Amino acid sequence: MTGLEWFLFFLGLQVLHFLATWKLYVRAGFKAWQAVVPVYNAVILMKIINRPWWWVILLFIPVVNLIMFIVVWVEIARSFGFNKKVHTALAVFSLGLFSAYINYFTEAPHRKDRELESENAWVPSILFAVVAATLVHTYFMQPFTIPTSSLEKTLLVGDYLFVSKFHYGARTPMTPVALPMVHDSMPAISPGGLRLTNTFKSYTKWPQLPYFRLPGLQDIKRNDIVVFSWPIDTLVVYTNAAKGVDHKPIDKKSNYVKRCVGIPGDYLSVVDGYVHIDGKQNDLPDRAKIQFAYRVKLKGQLDRRTLLRYDITDGAGMLNDDSGDFYISAASEEAIAQLKNNPSVVSVTRVNDAAGTQTARIFPPEADYGWNVDNFGPIYIPEEGVTKAITSENIALYKRLIEVYEGSDIGISNKITRNGNAVLLNGEPLTEYTFKQNYYWMMGDNRDNSLDARSWGYVPETHVVGKPVFVWMSFDPNVAGFFKSIRWERVFTTVGGSGTPKSYLIHFLVFLALYFVGQYAWKKRKAKKA
Repeated sequence: MTGLEWFLFFLGLQVLHFLATWKLYVRAGFKAWQAVVPVYNAVILMKIINRPWWWVILLFIPVVNLIMFIVVWVEIARSFGFNKKVHTALAVFSLGLFSAYINYFTEAPHRKDRELESENAWVPSILFAVVAATLVHTYFMQPFTIPTSSLEKTLLVGDYLFVSKFHYGARTPMTPVALPMVHDSMPAISPGGLRLTNTFKSYTKWPQLPYFRLPGLQDIKRNDIVVFSWPIDTLVVYTNAAKGVDHKPIDKKSNYVKRCVGIPGDYLSVVDGYVHIDGKQNDLPDRAKIQFAYRVKLKGQLDRRTLLRYDITDGAGMLNDDSGDFYISAASEEAIAQLKNNPSVVSVTRVNDAAGTQTARIFPPEADYGWNVDNFGPIYIPEEGVTKAITSENIALYKRLIEVYEGSDIGISNKITRNGNAVLLNGEPLTEYTFKQNYYWMMGDNRDNSLDARSWGYVPETHVVGKPVFVWMSFDPNVAGFFKSIRWERVFTTVGGSGTPKSYLIHFLVFLALYFVGQYAWKKRKAKKA
């Protein structure tokens, strides 16, 4: 939506509010005109329903305001004596039209000094609890689950994280009409039973708000682990593939987590699986363990217990092939160094794509640069405000950036075409381009088992979600039993930092115990005084 369209939409809502409530304002002792002045009418409304003025702020926060509208509709009804369960249902399911009924078809007086505590207020209380949770989820901290092994051994499959939105600045919702605290789809009961399936969209694509990010505490640093919206996510889980492709809004694309190995302004290449920045191999934090696939030649037996002792845990890929060699899909260099000393091992060879060999599913799809997952680049990571020369040789790297991330994503119709060796933007010659935002290069530490930027390219700043900061729970999917599967050493550990992660579970439990003891002592002392 354009700025003018948003203004007209907002103006229309103000007119509807006035038509539905102006008599209620008068009954409450105010003037009819006070129901039509934007923002001011909301402040007066808070006085009418006997709620704090700062609720007005919540009415203008995307997604949160959808719940707040329901809360306000219920409070309006109760402020004029309609506080039965049926009235609450009418206020909610009529989408506010019950207020118009009270306005035009009743003479119910305003209850200025109504006692909020004496009312059956469970519906507003629950809704306001959802408001608070949605605020935290959207602007401060979001839970996230690690589904794949692309960042082993830093993050493990089965880790449950808290992702900070405020470190890099919270991205305000671009899809304002959406179910709170769910992502692109909502659970539904399947016809065959009580199995939960993600089949329905949790949002409407209209209207769309422009991209905006609140100020953050820090910029993304090289080697930070980052959660982001997968840039090329278009085919959604609730869409029948036979019906075609549905292009998701940016904030409803699937969330991915990878390590940011390239920041704006870097010249990046991958040499034999190792990232190089400006020609120098990238130094990773000590917690990061690069993993590769290996072929092991044996002269005896090698069981799973032995592999686990060497911290080789990716069991899904540990298969014997036809040659009799043993294949390990992912292992760190430290683990392989120990494995080589095993008397049953004859040799260990890394599975590696040779330089100059182009493989399938490699970025960019429009060109053959002879790149693969082990040998890739060099490429430039675009930086906001920097101008880059555009040629027929490098346009494949920047085509999607110009057409989509700096085009259709922000409502601009950009189209790249070629006329011989000439590159055209919207029919005009393009010899250089100034980038409008920063870009990042995200990769997994599990180099041979990670769907990352080598397959789909740059991540624009608009797609950054947040920074994982805390593992609050961790389950080993290979261990049966709820309590047995808990990785207690990972519970309440930080994602960042150096050295072996330290669990703060005991500290948390001690704090919790002190809190409840303090609460009990305070209540007992208060009861004595009474």
